[in-house]
Amino acid sequence: MVGKRGASATGAGRTARLMGSKRMDAAATLPREPRTERGRRTQRTILDAAAAEFGDKGFHESSIVSITQRAGVALGSFYTYFESKEALFKALVQDMSARVRDHVAPALREHPGPAIAAEGAALKAFLDFARDHKEIYRIIDEAEFVAPQDWQAHYLNTAARILERLQAARAKGELGVEPSEVHAWALMGMNVFLGLRFGVMDPGADLEAVAAAANALVKDGLG
Repeated sequence: MVGKRGASATGAGRTARLMGSKRMDAAATLPREPRTERGRRTQRTILDAAAAEFGDKGFHESSIVSITQRAGVALGSFYTYFESKEALFKALVQDMSARVRDHVAPALREHPGPAIAAEGAALKAFLDFARDHKEIYRIIDEAEFVAPQDWQAHYLNTAARILERLQAARAKGELGVEPSEVHAWALMGMNVFLGLRFGVMDPGADLEAVAAAANALVKDGLG
């Protein structure tokens, strides 16, 4: 995804920052699993507050104190579930990636038509998610440097799910070409940038029409 890369993503500055981020990524651990429903709600509240805080300020300008204040929880509660800001960010990237997957999945399951049309429904669901969660673009963009393994996993896993769906459609005779990783990444890239343009930049865009136009392009190219 795109965002505030600029000069920090070029030359020696990019190399130094990436090396430092890899160390943070290796040091950060998974969040501690809550044992109670109350604990799960508290952890969810912290993750939601972190999404808003990182989305507003970025990783480096955000602090644990500002996140806990936004969440309305004690500082000690934070350390019950996360050992550091880096660990929280890593968990948040994984959480947001899973939330995109879970938001799109029902649109795919419930669509009665052929696979290409179902991809249009999945795109519409993603556009809705992007509009409601604009912070995902900044968070995933920063993850390239703060949590590079999770940043890579987000895209690789998303593309793998798309490719699996295309291969299943091909097996049913619904596609005119043999799908490859190129097709999956092309679809994912289209979805990501349509979400950026019409979900984030243009809050008044007709997302149904956007998804239909994009899906017609996919149908003509793959059907």
